[in-house]
Amino acid sequence: MKNVKRITLSVLAVLVLGAVILGVVGVAATSHPHQRSSLGAARPANDLLAVLDEPGPVELESVASSDWAVARSGLINLNHPTAKAAKLEDGDEPIQVFFHALRHPTKGLFIVDTGIETALRDAPEKAAMQGIVASAMKLEKLKVHQPLGEWLAKQPQPLAGVFLTHLHLDHLTGMADVPAGTPVYTGPGEAETRAFLNVLIKPNADRALAGKAALSEWTYAAETGGLFEGAVDIFGDGSVWALWVPGHTPGSTAYLVRSTKGPVLLLGDASHTRWGWEHDVEPGTFTGDATRGTESFKKLRAFAAAHPNVAVRFGHQH
Repeated sequence: MKNVKRITLSVLAVLVLGAVILGVVGVAATSHPHQRSSLGAARPANDLLAVLDEPGPVELESVASSDWAVARSGLINLNHPTAKAAKLEDGDEPIQVFFHALRHPTKGLFIVDTGIETALRDAPEKAAMQGIVASAMKLEKLKVHQPLGEWLAKQPQPLAGVFLTHLHLDHLTGMADVPAGTPVYTGPGEAETRAFLNVLIKPNADRALAGKAALSEWTYAAETGGLFEGAVDIFGDGSVWALWVPGHTPGSTAYLVRSTKGPVLLLGDASHTRWGWEHDVEPGTFTGDATRGTESFKKLRAFAAAHPNVAVRFGHQH
């Protein structure tokens, strides 16, 4: 009996020690392979100003794949004086889950983020998002309008690649509908971001990315005092730019698209909501590094204010 107790206590001690270690070291966001991107070239962010006002070649379509609702305190810093003055309180904030289609005249069809997987609507038990994580994400509040798979099936050209703003699950929720082998691009450090919660999240991200090409990370050249932390001219013609805006996650990326209807800035989760953006209130608790996230938020707002011809599309609201 004493031996059994000793064994039980030893196992318990190992579990506790493991939990402590994981809490300190964390687990990577995904085990999916990643590599440096061979697409695009790092350029000073200021270079995009030379072409910003020229007519763009890219057809851009933003699709609200679903309606959803999440905690307002995660999306907007409710402790900000402006939010307090407006008497904003926590509660469900209506949002959308988007993907943005970019049709380049010579490079083909690309999407920014991935909307919602068809199985999440039709066969949730087979979807990439499952178990405790699906329950915690309150997917029962999700109203699906346009799953990515259905949308892709209607397109006259194949999908050439996926540009992710970051690797959070709500931006991977349509990834399972992306054809196998499709190139996927994201910011540096996204795959290796370590956190204790990734113990639960990682299997979902791995299922969403299964069968896809290795994650290709934008090769930003870090800038000091520039418009942004770094920039990549994706196609080499100044039509689409990846902009490094860390904070929400280490590799968070916004995209500047010179569309046929004018320049458009896709913020990703550097700013989730219209209210936060228009009232100069940065995101709330969903941000990994609040200080760095606020710096990126300010840079994006300063850029938009200096160039009012640029249309801004927020991470989760019209």
